[in-house]
Formats: sequence, structure tokens, C-alpha cells
Amino acid sequence: MKKIVSPILVALTLSAAAGAMAQTAAPAAPESTLAFNVGAVSDYRYRGISQSRKQAALQGGADYTDKSGFYVGTWGSTIKWIQDAGAKDGNVEIDIYGGYKGAAGDVAYDVGFLRYQYQGNSLAKVTGVDANTNEVYAAATMGLFTAKYSYATSPLFGTPNSKGSYYLDLSAALDLGEGYSLTPHVGYQSVAKNPDYTYTDYALTLGKDLGNGLSATGAVIGTNAKKGSYAYNGNQMGNSSLVVGIKYTF
Repeated sequence: MKKIVSPILVALTLSAAAGAMAQTAAPAAPESTLAFNVGAVSDYRYRGISQSRKQAALQGGADYTDKSGFYVGTWGSTIKWIQDAGAKDGNVEIDIYGGYKGAAGDVAYDVGFLRYQYQGNSLAKVTGVDANTNEVYAAATMGLFTAKYSYATSPLFGTPNSKGSYYLDLSAALDLGEGYSLTPHVGYQSVAKNPDYTYTDYALTLGKDLGNGLSATGAVIGTNAKKGSYAYNGNQMGNSSLVVGIKYTF
């Protein structure tokens, strides 16, 4: 999901014959925005686990951010994991989300709801549980660092008896200059009543702003998921690998 840029405080210094006086202008009025994005990745990894059988995926989304701080959006990607689990359909993920972003002192916060929709999937015929998943989340950012907590209010991605699972995400955003950024990340996925599926994931992502809405990323991503817990034909979907991507925002 996209980040909302906070209003910028502009300092104006005025000089007078009687002396110099520094004055601070009022914050710039926020504006409502509508943005779209399309892109592709060499492997769609979510929380460290490949959703596309370690193959390329096409992605895209749209976001509306109101000047009040409320936002809604949708994002989609091609996937393979539902079919790999034995279902005959469900090759597209559509995320629908909404929430509110604001600030309290030096801390920016984000609270919201996210629905993972796998339209037409029949995973329930295989696992007894539908793949569609609901989560609520809360995040806090201070300086370079962000912590986010996501809680599943439904079973998690078709896993039986997994309602109440949670994910803790810790990351930092480092500006390297010249359009480059570096984002280290570590996360912990707890799957309720399914300890074999609980794991830690990590990523180190190098990004490059290419200008005119175009950006590219390269990331080393991996997990310590238990062998066999996230696998297809013996191939672990959470093994460490390099993932590259490109995205156009307009």
C-alpha cells in the first residue's frame, strides 16, 4: 500500500528595517489524490513466501487518499499457490483495503482493514476453508522506523482453525541519495493452532527511482519456514532468493 506524504512546513524569513523577524507559515493544505500503478516482479513474495511458484507475476492497483487522512484502494496480482494446493481455479489475488492515516506528535500512524479476495477459488473443497481472508492492522512510524501489526479476523489463507493469526512487521526506510533507497525488513507470521506454519521472514530491498513515475527494485528475500510447510513438488516456497521488479505509477 502507498504511503501518504505529510504536509510540509515552510519557513519564511522576513526582514524589516527595525530588525529581522523569523516567521513560520501555516502548513500547506493537504490535497486528495487518486493514483494508479502497474508492474511486474520476477517472483511474487508475500511475507517471504512465494505466491507465484517462484515465477513472474503481473500486478497493478489504484489508491484514493482523501485530504482528511482516510484512504481506500485495491491491488491485484497473478498467483499460483491456490492451484498448487489442489484447487482447480483461483489464479488472481485482489486486495481491497481502507483506513486512516494521521500523526500524534512525532509518530505517524495508520489503521485499517484489508480483504484478500481470491475470486472464484475452490480451495474450500481441498482444505475445508475458503482462501479469502480478512485482516485488521495498525502501524506506527517514527523517523526511519515502522512497526505494523496485522490480525486475522478470519481463517488465514485457507488454513484450518487459523482465525486469530497475526503478523508483526518491522522495517526501516533509508534514503541513500541519487534516487536510491534501502529497506531492511524482518517479520514474524504466527499461524494460530498451526505451529508448523509459523515462521520468521526477512528482506533487504534496494530501490531506484527512475523518474517519470517509473521505479525498480531488487530484493533478497527468505524465511526460516519449516521444511515441507510451504512447498510445491518438494520445492520450498520460502527459500532465500533474489527478486527484481519494476513499477509505473501515474
